[in-house]
Amino acid sequence: MLLAKDELTMAPNNSPPPHPFAGRTMTGAEMLVQILADEGVEVLFGYSGGAILPTYDAVFVHNADVTRPPMPLIVPANEQGAGFMAAGYARATGRVGVCIVTSGPGATNTVTPVRDSLADSIPMVVICGQVPTGAIGTDAFQEAPVSTLMGSVAKHVFLITDPARLEVTVRTAFEIARTGRPGPVVIDVPKDVQNWSGVFVGEGVLPLPGYRARLAQVEARRLDSAACAAFFAMLGESRRPMLYVGGGVVAGEASVALREFSDTFGIPVVTTLMGIGAVDTTSERAMRMLGMHGAAFANYAVDDCDFLIAVGARFDDRVAGDPKRFAKNARHVAHLDIDTSEINKVKTVSWSHVGLLPEALTALTAYGRASAFSSDWSDWQAHCADLRRVHAMNYDRQSDLIQPYYVIEEINRLTKGEAIIATGVGQHQMWAAQYFDFRSPRLWLTSGSMGTMGFGLPAAIGAQFGCPNRLVIDIDGDASIRMNLGELETVTTYNLPVKVVVLNNFGDGMVRQWQKLFFKGRMSASDKSLHKKDFVKAAQADGYPWAKRLDCKADVPTMIEEFIAFPGPAFLEVIIDPDAGVYPMVGPGQPYEAMITGDHIVSRNPAESPRPPGASEMF
Repeated sequence: MLLAKDELTMAPNNSPPPHPFAGRTMTGAEMLVQILADEGVEVLFGYSGGAILPTYDAVFVHNADVTRPPMPLIVPANEQGAGFMAAGYARATGRVGVCIVTSGPGATNTVTPVRDSLADSIPMVVICGQVPTGAIGTDAFQEAPVSTLMGSVAKHVFLITDPARLEVTVRTAFEIARTGRPGPVVIDVPKDVQNWSGVFVGEGVLPLPGYRARLAQVEARRLDSAACAAFFAMLGESRRPMLYVGGGVVAGEASVALREFSDTFGIPVVTTLMGIGAVDTTSERAMRMLGMHGAAFANYAVDDCDFLIAVGARFDDRVAGDPKRFAKNARHVAHLDIDTSEINKVKTVSWSHVGLLPEALTALTAYGRASAFSSDWSDWQAHCADLRRVHAMNYDRQSDLIQPYYVIEEINRLTKGEAIIATGVGQHQMWAAQYFDFRSPRLWLTSGSMGTMGFGLPAAIGAQFGCPNRLVIDIDGDASIRMNLGELETVTTYNLPVKVVVLNNFGDGMVRQWQKLFFKGRMSASDKSLHKKDFVKAAQADGYPWAKRLDCKADVPTMIEEFIAFPGPAFLEVIIDPDAGVYPMVGPGQPYEAMITGDHIVSRNPAESPRPPGASEMF
């Protein structure tokens, strides 16, 4: 975005005192680093290279100055790892994660983390070095069209060609990343812009009249009495209300308001994969995760409800595979979200509100209390409790093989819902979502919409930097961790107490499960049983002081206790039953009544063979 100098938005007259460095001559790189410090950035993740060297040098100089708060620069095995570390930091803390990479392959290696963060609404700023301004478009060494590549996968992209706009652009990038529906912002900074010298102003942002006007409009929206009355009229008619909660509640810091609303009126809650932790999973209101691999009792409860209240959720295909038959008995659907585009996008709703979720939920709670709203939902609450009991999660507890669910239950017994759990993507991801407890938001870190294998380990590293006093555990699969296995060394390089569990079933477990169900058992490219990787030796080679393999069921409790208790980096490979599956499972494009519950979870519907997905249906 290129703007004239007189279009820059400066601080108002009643602003705080001038920046202490205002008027000082700095290079572009020094300005960039100073703004990172001004934004309260605690840690940087990135990999160096020619086009970003001036900025890396400025980081070094900044950190060498003992009078300034340090911003440690964490160097991963590759730039994708840096991006996911920044995302893990942001997911665990709610603050903007920062990734700094070089041009060309450095920038292209961050495309996946950027897209992943956009899909899950994660605030991140990615600073890419670029070839000098005059060389852009000449296929110069390590040149990549960052604006073009990132423009379709980031919330916003800036290419800075006028160094006078560097300062305000960086501040604006942080503003965009953290406000509204959060997301990643990419700043492409040519090397000559980094080397340029100019006067540091210390204030100002770019004018974004459209964005700020829309944002102000959304933030100003409040539920008036008429809207609240309409909502409670539907709630008053309901005998079986259900809250359907998504990641927007976590991103919007609305968990406290949501819990108060649910508890005040006694409404049960189901969450999406990204909404896990928005309510305490151990509470009596919690009906756990719904959807394709949601708990059977959660899906049945959604089928049975007569009023569905969606909060920060988007009715995606993993939840509403068949939108017309999703919440099929609901006479009314309400939807609260910060993003207007989500309303009526997938499922038509009866009532909606676009605005800040904490304020909206607080307003509804206050209105209900002021109007002395009450309703007897004891029968519905008892029905939900009965669903939880009859259709509880279960597995083959008599098997001589180590079942992954048992491993997670044992870890959960020790962590008690207080640990940060990061995952890769695959069966282990779903088992973790199903069997771990989460007492608070931001304890569950996973790649939701993109489903990016290799996410778990670097995300756990980023989370550990953001939450140094928390126990952080990466639950991974043998296939998923291979994607970013080099980050094992990053853990030990910085002596992080990250715990890594690899549930090894010698293959792409989720793909194999689909191949068994839908492709007549043809294991095309998913069997890794002939691979030679010794994960324990790999961890030892990377400096893990505690690295062991668990292959005997009788040893599970004691070895997991030892693993969790170890004070430093620890690595545990668990050889699990290769045929362990993720159940329940709702086939793509199918309603919950077609849910497959497997051999150990009680179904209330007649068993039926899974229908193969259609050509246009999602994996």
